[in-house]
Amino acid sequence: METQCKISAQVEEHPDRQKVLIQGLENPVEIIVDLWGVPHIYASNKYDVYVGQGFQAARDRLFQIDIWRRRGLGKLAAVLGSKYVDQDFANRQFLFRGDQRTEWLSYATDAKDIVSAFVSGINAFIAWALESPETRLPQEYAILDMKPEIWNPEDISKIRTHGLLSNAEQELQRALTIRDLGREAEGFRSAQVPDGTRFDVEDAGFEALDDQTLKVYWDAFAPVEFSNRGEIGESEISGSNNWVVAGDRTETGRPLLANDPHRVISSPSLRYLAHLNAPGMNVIGAGEPHLPGISIGHNEKVAFGLTIWGADQEDIYIYDLHPDRDDQYYYNHSWEKIEVVEESFAVRGAQDVVRELQFTRHGPVLDIDVENRKLVALRAAWLEPGMSPYLGSLEFQSSEGAEEFRRGLRRWGAPTVNMNYATTDGEIGWQACGLIPKRNGWDGSAPVKGDGSFEWGGFVYGDDLPRDINPGQGWFTTSNQFNIPEDYQSNGMTYSTDWASDARHEVLAEWLKEDTAVGLSKSIQMQSNVKNVHAVRLLAKLSKVQPNRHSDVWRELQLWDGQETADSKTALIYQVWETRHFRPWLVDLALSELGLAVQEDSAARKRLLRQETPMADIRPEFQMLANFDFEEADIVEIFNEGIGETLSHALHEISQRLGQNQQDWVWGDLHQLKLIHPVLDSLDSDASNNLFKPIKRGGSGDSVGMSGYDIDFNVVVGSSFRMNLDVGNWDECVAINMPGQSADSRSQHFNDLLPLWNSDDVFPLLFSREAIEESAKLRIDLIPESESFYE
Repeated sequence: METQCKISAQVEEHPDRQKVLIQGLENPVEIIVDLWGVPHIYASNKYDVYVGQGFQAARDRLFQIDIWRRRGLGKLAAVLGSKYVDQDFANRQFLFRGDQRTEWLSYATDAKDIVSAFVSGINAFIAWALESPETRLPQEYAILDMKPEIWNPEDISKIRTHGLLSNAEQELQRALTIRDLGREAEGFRSAQVPDGTRFDVEDAGFEALDDQTLKVYWDAFAPVEFSNRGEIGESEISGSNNWVVAGDRTETGRPLLANDPHRVISSPSLRYLAHLNAPGMNVIGAGEPHLPGISIGHNEKVAFGLTIWGADQEDIYIYDLHPDRDDQYYYNHSWEKIEVVEESFAVRGAQDVVRELQFTRHGPVLDIDVENRKLVALRAAWLEPGMSPYLGSLEFQSSEGAEEFRRGLRRWGAPTVNMNYATTDGEIGWQACGLIPKRNGWDGSAPVKGDGSFEWGGFVYGDDLPRDINPGQGWFTTSNQFNIPEDYQSNGMTYSTDWASDARHEVLAEWLKEDTAVGLSKSIQMQSNVKNVHAVRLLAKLSKVQPNRHSDVWRELQLWDGQETADSKTALIYQVWETRHFRPWLVDLALSELGLAVQEDSAARKRLLRQETPMADIRPEFQMLANFDFEEADIVEIFNEGIGETLSHALHEISQRLGQNQQDWVWGDLHQLKLIHPVLDSLDSDASNNLFKPIKRGGSGDSVGMSGYDIDFNVVVGSSFRMNLDVGNWDECVAINMPGQSADSRSQHFNDLLPLWNSDDVFPLLFSREAIEESAKLRIDLIPESESFYE
């Protein structure tokens, strides 16, 4: 979209105190913004505090949350034009369309009141900003010539496509790999967890599938792109670490809890820090800016942090299409009619577009293959009532003890998470959370027939999911790895066969086993640890290899300790060699052992290469190497030649990228974070230039301090938010949220936290009123203009 609007990049100067008259309040609300941009919101009742949270979230993140809402509701084309119609269509396909009363009561008895208050605060800021849009609205609105819309409470509950949900993508990739290459080759693409798992895969009509079967699903979960570079939104790419340590294993004698969620690193940040204080409620931490409440943080008694737990909440169904009618599918010995919902999509600068949404009894239609007479649809637990991602935190965030906290977790539906917690009484624990389908006689690892043979038999949730209260070792840590206890009785739940690499967990567990006096400073350091234990293990498996070329480089790799620091030459060589050259060579060798010759550019081979995922899981390499006996001289000779060849290619690629002088080569010169402003960086203006400089980073997708990279080695995944909590000594807790709390480039809090983050540093997450007053930067008084919405 073209615009002649000029952009100011100057810092916005706020007075020390502001007063704003707004609707929706019963009593005045005070917001104290501290030196690091964290708002501390004080109210005389809990609904007013949510009005304040909504107002302040909009003040700092209005354009971000506005785009989140438009994307989720399928209303982007109305303001951005016709190229967004497909994305709008996809998001409408995955809206919650069930009973709203059941939906609200699933979270908390007063969930609707809370969300209504939060939305009232957002709308109050919008009304205030529209009184003087040139100075109060974010610049993006002028650039794109658009205005924010008023929110409804149901907007938040209906949108589901911002969650980290699984495992439809794995099902499709698995089915295609098995169809094209056979079951054994699937082990070259994805690790089977736990070891020895045999996938329960029956060909349900895989000929109807292709690499675009999930296109409408991907469109729904895709971020909003404003240019070839800038985007707002989320991705399903994820990973996280959290750990909790009992008081008898810490320096202070108090429990310690740490959390660093890994998501796509973006500007603005995915998460937003806030402090909510009202009678019966005093909670601080991070949530997503478009949602009320706190999902990662602490109150006066309980600290809590989460990572994704890889349970399976999705299934792909393949149906037979009627031989003569494209609107009917086969189910339970009869033909059922596809449900059709006709919806209109407003399009900026053009006429409205009318399209049909299609559904089977199980869920949204993904694809119809008329030629093969097949229909593909998705059943998703997250389309059930009470599954709006992260909204379940409303029930537990103000818990006064461990038992009340665990009861509150019963309301959590999506995404499935590992929730670690610690209390001021000294209890620590882990609880898996989410709503997980029961699959009787099948495991959900691949698409199944939709004829009624593969139905869910209810759900497992709450207390029936695995937990560990006061673990005997005095600590518990999760990094998305498989962690279901051997003695766990699943009660019919088929949790998953797809779990993240255990490389990060292995490093953390080794540290926590050895460190009997864990301190806050060491915990902070561990969140930036860049050791890659899987890289060391892979090289050890190849220790008998003596390549016929570049023996000096190979010796350097063999002696390497796996530390992927930004100034490491060896880390650079390893990453380029393994992901870009050794892996393709090994895949081709392993396939040849199966008697398979696969074209270099084939889709089947690309699935095994996994070069477009930032998560760097090399467990498939271990599974491929297990097929070769390195005690046999001819095998060693094959690898001598292959590793020499792939090292040559890797060194050539690095020289092309970084120059011929190997003495100057370091990992951080190639592996960099290049933050992009989603809108300003699409413009040719002074304000759009140099908002962010490239940042050299260590680590990879297999290190605790995750820095997963894309196909060009740009860092795209990591922990933009980190938190370390000294449980009970709340003013000593620390956090970071980069690039800053505000998404407005005119604000002093737009990127003020980026230098701290880049140096792996933190700021104090202040909790007491006294400490907050000492660090106050700005005060905002919200004054009621009329009676509260809930009276």
